[in-house]
Amino acid sequence: MSKRDYYDVLGVSKDASEDEIKKAYRKRAMKFHPDRNSDDPKAEEKFKEASEAYEVLSDSQKRQRYDQYGHQGLNGGSGFGGRGGAGFEDMGFEDIFSRFSDIFGGGDPFGGGQSRGRRSPGQTGSDMKLRIELSLEEIAFGTEKKLKVKKQVKCDACNGTGAETEDDFETCGTCNGMGQVRQVRKTMLGQMVNVQPCPECQGEGRIIKEKCSKCHGEGRYKGKDEIKVRVPSGVSEGNYITMRGQGNAGKRGGDAGDLVILIEEKEHKHFERDGNDIYYDLVLSVPDAILGTEVKVPTLKGKAKIKIDEGIQPGKLLRMKEKGIHGMKRSGIGDQYVRVNVYIPKDLSGEEREHIEALRGNDHFEASNKEDDGKGFFSKIKDVFT
Repeated sequence: MSKRDYYDVLGVSKDASEDEIKKAYRKRAMKFHPDRNSDDPKAEEKFKEASEAYEVLSDSQKRQRYDQYGHQGLNGGSGFGGRGGAGFEDMGFEDIFSRFSDIFGGGDPFGGGQSRGRRSPGQTGSDMKLRIELSLEEIAFGTEKKLKVKKQVKCDACNGTGAETEDDFETCGTCNGMGQVRQVRKTMLGQMVNVQPCPECQGEGRIIKEKCSKCHGEGRYKGKDEIKVRVPSGVSEGNYITMRGQGNAGKRGGDAGDLVILIEEKEHKHFERDGNDIYYDLVLSVPDAILGTEVKVPTLKGKAKIKIDEGIQPGKLLRMKEKGIHGMKRSGIGDQYVRVNVYIPKDLSGEEREHIEALRGNDHFEASNKEDDGKGFFSKIKDVFT
């Protein structure tokens, strides 16, 4: 079954602000919370649907990708497009409330279940952004890049734990190793559970007794990494590729952030791009335009011959089928169009001028501004709009 439009799910317009999206989600999540709809078997499904929509629309990058490509642009765990709101089918509603604790104050506001308990050790590393410039040839057929990135890398001395040895940890006495402190208060809607990271251990549940001498307890340090990225064909300026877990290393064993690679397109010396099609300007001499010829023109895969018919007119477009850009996914292969221009020489010699003057007045060289049916150009245009 096809998924509903995320904006329709939350009942907001496509230009809704972040605050409007958050309010709409909270209202819908409260309405379809399973504990308030025990007699409605579809309530939990609607609850998860709203949470999935909010997961995408509350994230500026995912929202941009969704607006541009729809649900299809959110498929896959890595690579171009990245991951969207997938995974809610397998999550319980308690997990979802815990996931969006900034909206609901942590945990389940109805007291309907346990939170997800202690989080993984450490703190998640920050995301990184990197720009890469691609030639039109690289865009046309896809490419693989090796990138040298300066970032926080996991400490190899302590394996990212931040401790000198594996025994240099003790359980946090404030949260008893849970990594969280909980406060429960009663409201007119029921119990409100507020879950916050433990201030003593910053949510890790343990405290380091002796810090690693190399990273000084961080579990990471500034270093360099070489990353390979596969760029699919057909990308455009402003597209980006999300590489999960390739950002800054997490603190003391936390998950690494993501690396977001922004695509920039180099200006090409021969071609102009229009979607998957490319355009090339060919300049012919007057004799070649009149008599016809065969010329070589550049393509994205080297040079190719094209035939120029005699009497070709300036502005004529010649199509070279499937000589353009290999589009993303199943969008096909574009074409190359050759725009014909004719070079008119200046500063003629006396002899050259005599030859041209001899042609003046010849019927074959007289220009006509009228169509075959006797109507002028502007009359033709008028007919189109009347």
